[in-house]
Amino acid sequence: MSRTACSSLSLLNASTMDSGTSEEVAHEFLPYFRAYKDGRVERFFGTDVVPPSINPASGGFSTKDVQIVEETGLTARIFIPGGISPGQKIPVLVYYHGGGLYMGSPFCATYHNHVASLVAEARIVAVSVDYRLAPEHPAPIAYEDSWVALQWVASHCNGGGPEAWLREHADFQRLFLAGDSSGGSIVHNMTAQAGVEGLPGVRLVGACLVQPYFAGKESAGTGVEDRSWLFSCPTTSGFDDPRINPAEDLRLSKLGCSRVLILVAENDDIRDRGLLYYETLRKSGWDGEVEIVETQGEKHVFHLFNPDCEKARALLKALASFINRKPGGGD
Repeated sequence: MSRTACSSLSLLNASTMDSGTSEEVAHEFLPYFRAYKDGRVERFFGTDVVPPSINPASGGFSTKDVQIVEETGLTARIFIPGGISPGQKIPVLVYYHGGGLYMGSPFCATYHNHVASLVAEARIVAVSVDYRLAPEHPAPIAYEDSWVALQWVASHCNGGGPEAWLREHADFQRLFLAGDSSGGSIVHNMTAQAGVEGLPGVRLVGACLVQPYFAGKESAGTGVEDRSWLFSCPTTSGFDDPRINPAEDLRLSKLGCSRVLILVAENDDIRDRGLLYYETLRKSGWDGEVEIVETQGEKHVFHLFNPDCEKARALLKALASFINRKPGGGD
């Protein structure tokens, strides 16, 4: 399933606007996004759609789109590596894209290519979640959709569930979560919720937070990332909201995985948020293993927009190594 129809409704060109409509802007993050106070939305990123395809070649990958909840339109794109044998079990990754909770898509070229590259590098099954976006669907809907999608993936663990690729190839004793930017905050929330509610039949091994967006009472301010949070979640209490401020999250010490990897970039405006998450998690009493890796000289989500550079390839290899690490630390 793609959100082509949805995008055609939300992506409006200025030339088609009625002359009588308001031009007052509610939120913008140019050159990617603009929302008006009358409810109109312009998205300039994440609305393109790469069609799913079956590629049996050993060096490639195959994709399919699945509907998780028909009533809400919750969908996902599933990836498997080429050359996989019938019944072969490999780790499964659930991926949550970034975009401030108001833009981005598993089906757009940027995220399709990134997840596909990770699938090929790590040889894993991946489920890239198409959670609903603000402002049409304000947070916490993105978090709610993300949890429903994770439960749907886990429902295949004992040979049940509707998706054959997951039943046949996913090793549910090696489940991982990953996400970038605001998707990193979703990963934290899903891991925390799994620690409290559980995922029966599944072993959630690790969580990968790539240049994650978090807020803090002291560090939050008027930057675009913080304005994006207030825009995406109008009912929030602010920057002390535990969904976006882990220091206020009572679930932090109960994370439902055994390993966490945090990737930050030296020149990222929100680099300090990732460092703070690392320190806060270390001091929380959580008994898992947390590591942090910094890419020198790069900005926020550089790997998405320059995926062929040496540092982006190194980041991809770090993610793959984290997923494929054997118990005891060996690769």
